[in-house]
Amino acid sequence: MEVYGLMIPLWAFFIIAVIAVFVVWKLIKFAIKLLIITVVFFAILIGLDILGVFNWINNNIISIFL
Repeated sequence: MEVYGLMIPLWAFFIIAVIAVFVVWKLIKFAIKLLIITVVFFAILIGLDILGVFNWINNNIISIFL
């Protein structure tokens, strides 16, 4: 296989392709994990807001010090 005037053996091209696929797969797995963590975090925040936890903190704890 010839790339930019250089002859690259087929086995070297195959190894580079396998490494590239492996790195891309790891990046995709990391992005999915990060997305799941972010979604769970915001779901917990929304749940706490629906339950009124932040209003309770504002009314009972912070207002004592102000």
